[in-house]
Amino acid sequence: MFPARRLYTIPLPDGRVLELGSRPLVMGILNVTPDSFAEPSPRTDPEAAIEFALRMEASGADIIDVGGESTRPGAEPLAVAEEARRVLPVIAGLRGRVRVPISIDTYKAEIAGAAIAEGAAIVNDVSGLRYESALGGVVAATGAALIVMHTRGRSRTMYQEARYDDLVQEVIRELDESLQAAAAAGVVRERVIVDPGIGFAKRPADSYGVLARLPELTAGLDRPVLTGPSRKSFMRDALGERPAHERDWGTAAAVTAAVLAGAHILRVHAVAEMVQVVRVAEEIRRHGWTS
Repeated sequence: MFPARRLYTIPLPDGRVLELGSRPLVMGILNVTPDSFAEPSPRTDPEAAIEFALRMEASGADIIDVGGESTRPGAEPLAVAEEARRVLPVIAGLRGRVRVPISIDTYKAEIAGAAIAEGAAIVNDVSGLRYESALGGVVAATGAALIVMHTRGRSRTMYQEARYDDLVQEVIRELDESLQAAAAAGVVRERVIVDPGIGFAKRPADSYGVLARLPELTAGLDRPVLTGPSRKSFMRDALGERPAHERDWGTAAAVTAAVLAGAHILRVHAVAEMVQVVRVAEEIRRHGWTS
């Protein structure tokens, strides 16, 4: 009934590996921004952010994703110095205190390099290497793993770019361009994870369509897939208007669909709750997969 999940091993710069496929992993979102779309209270104090990350790990997070710049639609770009001020103390403070890998959510080469030096092992690039060409070289030189996300345009213009004739095939083609850019920069394919970019340059129908057809995307790229539907605005079509932090039930439905479709990593805000969702959904998938 459900597609088998392909197995992948992602090398990390500290000698560890991410084993992807035997079960879905949960990536906990650690926003250290004053303007996150998804959280009612800003988390800008480094010590508070570190404690929150420790709680996420204790709740079952397999990866901690630290981000200092909001990439919500309409957001303004953040200066490098301010992004560094927000994220680097948190990553440095987590080093040696968490057992799980740390990811830096940035598209900036300078931030990525500094974060890896402080202990990050994964670079999560929402631009798919389209914003800063130097980022691929930083990833290659450090041996970090790389997540390339599908999007079009920048935060202020992405919805103007949300026009598709064949949604999934166009996402596959454009993610493959990101894979080619990574390879040209020296990043070995075995280190790259793809993200179809739920909510990025996609109307609500497009986000639902990507989730519904996730197995096609996985098969078309032969790379592990991360999905991040958590609390996003595409759910308004089904749930109506409500604050983002009140969309966790909707998130649970989207996460379940992604697990059943074979996603390798689920990026979420409410870690404790979504770990339960992922584990139950995976048991359902495990009892009904087809080869």
